[in-house]
Amino acid sequence: MSDGADIKIAGNGPILVSGAFALTGEDGQPVTDLNPTIALCRCGLSANKPFCDGTHSSEGWTSA
Repeated sequence: MSDGADIKIAGNGPILVSGAFALTGEDGQPVTDLNPTIALCRCGLSANKPFCDGTHSSEGWTSA
């Protein structure tokens, strides 16, 4: 196992990122206070972008 980030694509769900990673906002500043695993939205429906809020499930979104 590596010391870097582990990135998984959840079927019909978000991109899950865990391990050693850094996230930078569009302003170039680091995003802090992150959970050890984050879920990034793939469907574009989240009200909390770039993070997944589970809206994909209630809207019936599926991945290709």
